Amino acid sequence: MRSSGQPIAPLTVLALAVAVCAVSSSAPLIAFAAAPALAVAFWRNGLASVALTPVALGPRRAEVRDTIRGSRRRAGMFALLAGVALAAHFGTWMPSVQLGTVATSTALVATQPVWQGLIAAWQGRRPSAAGWVGIVLAVAGAAWATGADVGVSGQAVLADALAVLGAIFAAVYTALGEQARVALSTTTYTWICYGVCAVLLLVVCLAGGVDLTGYPPQAWAAILGLVAGAQLLGHSMFNYALQHTSATTVSVLILLEVPGAALLAWLWLGQVPRPGTLPGLSLLLAGVAVVIIGAARSTRAARVRESLPT
Repeated sequence: MRSSGQPIAPLTVLALAVAVCAVSSSAPLIAFAAAPALAVAFWRNGLASVALTPVALGPRRAEVRDTIRGSRRRAGMFALLAGVALAAHFGTWMPSVQLGTVATSTALVATQPVWQGLIAAWQGRRPSAAGWVGIVLAVAGAAWATGADVGVSGQAVLADALAVLGAIFAAVYTALGEQARVALSTTTYTWICYGVCAVLLLVVCLAGGVDLTGYPPQAWAAILGLVAGAQLLGHSMFNYALQHTSATTVSVLILLEVPGAALLAWLWLGQVPRPGTLPGLSLLLAGVAVVIIGAARSTRAARVRESLPT
């Protein structure tokens, strides 16, 4: 992996640009799809799982077997739980996109690193001073943006609350995934996660009487775009970039999804961000960036301390 002080190779820059564009299309496609949000979430994960099955049951078959009944069962349990958290994430955030605006929903779900920092603090790994400053800024920005939506409608506030829940579940998903990835490859881990997520969302859809078929062609096009773009291409390009640049660089660049999604929603769907929410969203993104950078600095300092002779 290259250090953060070295220039990023052109191919890595291209991969990051493709990844940001791919994930930026996620929320606009969800808003565009003329289909229930939970059904879109099911098809997004179900089709992605199907796409990964030839690899998971082919070259990765031995690893999958070990995950089910071999030496990697503990990692498999974490992957299963991560799939549950992923279902909760999609089950809250994707409805928020259709109930509110793309810009606000995407910004609020981007607070995931803030919640990861709080989870780390609960586990005994306290954030740095910069991390706490970033958390305060992000929470203040989220409160500002949500407060601006109070005067719009109750539906807008509900959308904001669902987006925040989506961010919390995404943080739990990431924390569980960190435990699973110690022993599992990306393909095996994501195949299990997407599969568990899809099964849970299918149960919810069937129990709630949500229609899973009968959509217009534009809805299916949006669903396929989500699978090929944000679900497979976007995450794959970010994983590639992580091999060639720092995790901090990738994490900060992921925040470009927020203005990218807002721009696409404006050009494509005619959703102009509400002026009252813009200062809050800007403060929120600044806070999240501070949290990410602060966490990276703390990790580097801890590694330096561990390397010093005692």
